[in-house]
Amino acid sequence: MAYTANDLSVLAYANNFTLWHFTTTDDTTAIETAGYFDNAVDMLRLNDLVIMNIDTDGTPLTKFYVVSGNDGSSVTVTVYA
Repeated sequence: MAYTANDLSVLAYANNFTLWHFTTTDDTTAIETAGYFDNAVDMLRLNDLVIMNIDTDGTPLTKFYVVSGNDGSSVTVTVYA
């Protein structure tokens, strides 16, 4: 599948930081593929945190990701450590 804008929502916003929630039937491999969040380039900013419910129709899990890159045309997310 691909990124769906309706599955991304704001949980909190303060001081130029946004905490997001994203839910998807896609698995971890798909989400971590380059370009997955490119259609959200105007919303996701560097260092935003995204709580993701992943693979909701298979073996669901929850992971935290940080927006590690946004150059205005592509977005990169990395597992939060």
